[in-house]
Amino acid sequence: MSYSKRVSLLMTLDSLIVMFSIFVGYYILQPYFSTYTLQMLVISSITLLVCHHVFAFIYRLYHKAWEYASVGELVTIVKAVTYSIVATAGVQLLISGSAFIRVLVITWLLHMCLIGGSRFSWRIVRDRFIKSEVVKKNALIVGAGSGGTMLVRQLLKNNDSELNPVGFVDDNLTKQKLQIYGVTVLGKIEDIPEIVEKNSIDHIIIAIPSLSKSEIQRIYQECSKTKAQTKIMPMLEDIVTGKVSVNQFRDVQVEDLLGRDPVELDIQSISKKLTGKTILVTGAGGSIGSEICRQVCRFKPKKLLLLGHGENSIYSIDMELKNHYQDEFEIIPVIADIQDRHRIFDVMDEHNPDVVYHAAAHKHVPLMEYNPKEAVKNNVIGTKNVAEAADTFGVSTFVLVSSDKAVNPTNVMGSTKRIAEMVIQELDKESRTNFVAVRFGNVLGSRGSVIPLFKKQIQEGGPVTVTHPDMTRYFMTIPEASRLVMQAGALARGGEIFVLDMGEPVRIVDLAKNLIRLSGYTEEEIGIKYAGIRPGEKMFEELLGENEVHGEAVFPKIFIGKSVEFDYSTVNTLIENYDGYDMGYIRDYVLGLANKNEDMLVRNVN
Repeated sequence: MSYSKRVSLLMTLDSLIVMFSIFVGYYILQPYFSTYTLQMLVISSITLLVCHHVFAFIYRLYHKAWEYASVGELVTIVKAVTYSIVATAGVQLLISGSAFIRVLVITWLLHMCLIGGSRFSWRIVRDRFIKSEVVKKNALIVGAGSGGTMLVRQLLKNNDSELNPVGFVDDNLTKQKLQIYGVTVLGKIEDIPEIVEKNSIDHIIIAIPSLSKSEIQRIYQECSKTKAQTKIMPMLEDIVTGKVSVNQFRDVQVEDLLGRDPVELDIQSISKKLTGKTILVTGAGGSIGSEICRQVCRFKPKKLLLLGHGENSIYSIDMELKNHYQDEFEIIPVIADIQDRHRIFDVMDEHNPDVVYHAAAHKHVPLMEYNPKEAVKNNVIGTKNVAEAADTFGVSTFVLVSSDKAVNPTNVMGSTKRIAEMVIQELDKESRTNFVAVRFGNVLGSRGSVIPLFKKQIQEGGPVTVTHPDMTRYFMTIPEASRLVMQAGALARGGEIFVLDMGEPVRIVDLAKNLIRLSGYTEEEIGIKYAGIRPGEKMFEELLGENEVHGEAVFPKIFIGKSVEFDYSTVNTLIENYDGYDMGYIRDYVLGLANKNEDMLVRNVN
């Protein structure tokens, strides 16, 4: 039905209701008064009819979708009808000197019942008798709070939704067996497997937006015991701001199961460091570097330099950022190799950055075992080039993206990262620039991480290859790692090594099992194969050595390391002579150099 026809139909219906209501009120009370003449009835009827249409348009009674009517729509009907009656009473007072209250009260009652009934009857017909062609799937809602009730209301209102909410689960004992919108709270979270089996549940929707990571992990453990698909409802703030609708669910991600809540940032201190400044990010096309660029853009710098060696990756991040921020500040792609000292110095001289985030590095452990010279050239000499250029041209803060593998390193990659830390710590001693390093564990989804490899193996039908059943690693998400880098820059005073308290390490095999289940398979269908520890790998990683640790965190979940004394002449010897060493000697040298002053380092981040 067109809009004009719909309005005409509703106006005609309301006109009949108004005239019927006031005439019925008149005839019911006619024996009890003598002054209420037929003339006054006609005047009151016309007045009420006009006033009703006026207030109906004011409160948009002809513009609402009454098939979705609720309490809010009922309130607007009460207002429109009441104000119409009050206006009619005012006209009666002006004409006859008195208002006929009893007639108007009966008219109001009839008016309310008929107007409200005519509107809400369509919702009842729609909900009860008009059947959707969509085949419904049974859904269990985890959480009977504001998020869950909002979700159920939306699912019941949307007749075309494929989900039929059959029950809630909630650990609140006071809600057990209660009904919300006709949907019963069937039990607690620990009862999920039994409830799913009993009620033939196809989908489980986690509808508690305020859940911590550990709570999501606990809920998912129960959900994973069933064959139902598990989804998560969007955040309430995203729903309120219109970014997503309440029934736009997402899959549970590996990131949700880390069991650790991300660190909160000091936005004010970061903004002071970045807003209106020139920022240079090396390795800007990589997974960490590109995310640092995205996070930096939120703080509206004056200029952002995207430096990288890979043409395609720099082009990609450049186009992405310019699509969102081109009119707000300058974004400049810079193709350069950090091993090219003259090029790096030219870039620094031309743009004079205020802050440098140095994310460019070779990070793949087994590959660097086979190519130790390239690891030294890129991770050590490349870092030295960028750091010395920053020192020469007066950069305020230089942040090195380091690794937990730099602690007691057993591989070339970790050793070169530790030596890179030594380089910037040495420069910091007599520099105007604040040089700091940031260590964190494995980054989920980054290039070369286990997650893309596991996903590829699952897509190919398995098996998923895990090095050892007891191997553990610390994990964080790419956005979390990037924010830590920016927070470290804001906290920098010079010479520190920052590290995030990453909670308990995660067994790689548990990560693989979760990813298999999240992909909709069982461990038996995909399989897990143990391939053995690769060259240079450790069973577990460390974050700080005891000689590096301050007693307390300097920021929630962030620890600050102290400078460790070392003989920098050995670093110079490596840099000056590495080209004449063979790869075996280079490997032994960097391992010995990186560990020489760390014999007593032990894990201590608690």
